[in-house]
Amino acid sequence: MTGTERYDLAVAYRIYPRVSGPALDLAFGDDKYSLSEACLRSFKDSLGSLHVKLWAILDGCPPEYEALFRKYFDDSQLVVFKLESVGNQRTFATQIELLLDQSDAELVYFAEDDYFYLADQFSSIIEFLRADREVDFLSPFDHPDCYQLALHRTPKWIKTCAGRHWRTASSTCLTFLTRKETLAKYSTVFQSYVHGNFDSSLWLSLTKQRVYNPMFLIRSFIGGRFEWKIVVKAWLHCWRQILFGKRIRLWVPVPGIATHLDAHSLSPGVDWQHLMLRSLEENSGSRHLCSFESPRE
Repeated sequence: MTGTERYDLAVAYRIYPRVSGPALDLAFGDDKYSLSEACLRSFKDSLGSLHVKLWAILDGCPPEYEALFRKYFDDSQLVVFKLESVGNQRTFATQIELLLDQSDAELVYFAEDDYFYLADQFSSIIEFLRADREVDFLSPFDHPDCYQLALHRTPKWIKTCAGRHWRTASSTCLTFLTRKETLAKYSTVFQSYVHGNFDSSLWLSLTKQRVYNPMFLIRSFIGGRFEWKIVVKAWLHCWRQILFGKRIRLWVPVPGIATHLDAHSLSPGVDWQHLMLRSLEENSGSRHLCSFESPRE
């Protein structure tokens, strides 16, 4: 750390007190508080000894959610930022503003409330970003779409660092790590999500995968696949970046060190169901243990 920076990482963690449909198939049922605590606790455990400043963005949350953050983070680490149910786009815009305005850390992390992390693994992402200037953005989530959708069937780079394999990706979700200077450079691209762009589309404008391939667009349209809309959105919202901006590299660990809690899209290679069930059992003294259901095929 240099200058006025006092932390290894600045985190903007946004949370909303309702469960999305896909997560209902997991161990938490419709209990968003239990899901939130399991995810937050796993994130804290994954950070290990990292010195972190965290902004908790509470979007229409009842008081127990603030108490939840104070349970896992000291007052010196935590800033609570309350919003009145403004929704996904506005909370993401708040993340951008908070992370650009802060001077506590060079590295910044966008966190969503429905990600579950492996313990003591987050430092490997930090190490890779610091070690290699070819790393622009990192996601802890190895999305199964990378193996299933034609959108992602493009050449990949593989590297090793911090005892892990890392692979480039065409796109990801909105949980990711970068440098503050990189976020500032591409803030307009990320702001496009606030104005109606897809998350996958803004990433394609940065990685420039598929956006120059008209045959892919035509095949997707004729085949009735959703992917053509992703490419069209990228051009509509981010054409300047596509035509004139630098191509960036987005990396993910293989296997992932976190998963989005979508029952149909868990990160491959890790028994997340077992880990989540164990987390619930360890915390069942304070909350009711939900019945566990395996994700649908």
